[in-house]
Amino acid sequence: MAVSFLSIADDVKLGENVKLAKFINLYGCTIGDNTKIGTFVEIQKNALVGRNCKISSHTFICEGVTIEDDVFIGHGVMFINDTYPRATNCAGHLQTEADWKVEPTLVKKGASIGSGAVILANVTIGENAIVGAGAVVTSDVPPKAIVAGNPARLLRPVES
Repeated sequence: MAVSFLSIADDVKLGENVKLAKFINLYGCTIGDNTKIGTFVEIQKNALVGRNCKISSHTFICEGVTIEDDVFIGHGVMFINDTYPRATNCAGHLQTEADWKVEPTLVKKGASIGSGAVILANVTIGENAIVGAGAVVTSDVPPKAIVAGNPARLLRPVES
């Protein structure tokens, strides 16, 4: 693996046997054992990715996102951590970390998120749930549920 194609900050905590593709950007995050991170993925500070996960290419995992063990994240999945994003504060200056609060998102164990999905802040995706490709998740997804659409709606339970 060519280190020149990786941007991994010194404060990243990598578990054992983590597989990293080229052209990734990791800083201040934690990645669990046996997880695979695809090309063109960014994972920001204070994000947590569990063990045995697959994070596919072109995915953005922002601060405030917790992904538990055994989770699949498809290509180009975007997480959001701010319900009301603004470029400037009330005084008209570019915002800093002092001007907003990180809003959390939780993806529970065994969930799968399809390619191109957008996951808004303040939601929980339940254990073993499936989010369809291109879905926009605006509210909590129950465990073992399949959701799809914009906004994501319950289709049916996951069949055993």
